[in-house]
Amino acid sequence: MGVGPSTKETTLHHFRDPMVEITRKDDSLDFVGVAVVGSPQDNSEKHYVARRIGVLAEALGVDGVLIYAEGFGNQHVDFAAHMEELGKRGIPAVGLTFTANGLVVENEYMDDVFDLDKAGQAMETEVVEQNAANAVDVVKALKVLKTRISTKRRR
Repeated sequence: MGVGPSTKETTLHHFRDPMVEITRKDDSLDFVGVAVVGSPQDNSEKHYVARRIGVLAEALGVDGVLIYAEGFGNQHVDFAAHMEELGKRGIPAVGLTFTANGLVVENEYMDDVFDLDKAGQAMETEVVEQNAANAVDVVKALKVLKTRISTKRRR
């Protein structure tokens, strides 16, 4: 299964990415940056890249991470591995991805994953960006992430 029109973003979406725009403007957050990661074909390389993301987040000293995966299927292997590597390091992570068909891989660190199936059809549609992250998704995810961060600080 490849990435289809309903989970694919346009160039304009990338220029106005709601995750970046909303987190950057939130005064209660110290927005550190964006890590853009490809999806290697080989599973060992997927896990290598995930470890590097975990190491990067740990080195930057971030309190939490929003993870967004465009697409579904094989990309959920990467998505799950990234969440696991962050979780192992005690870094709260909230994910956004298309999960209507179910996640291909899950682990103990994936409690906070938002499904982007806005069509409610449990499958791709022919509407470009219909199942991509929008401002409402990001606001919800940030609320959960802030709660996870504050809970971690209280321990």
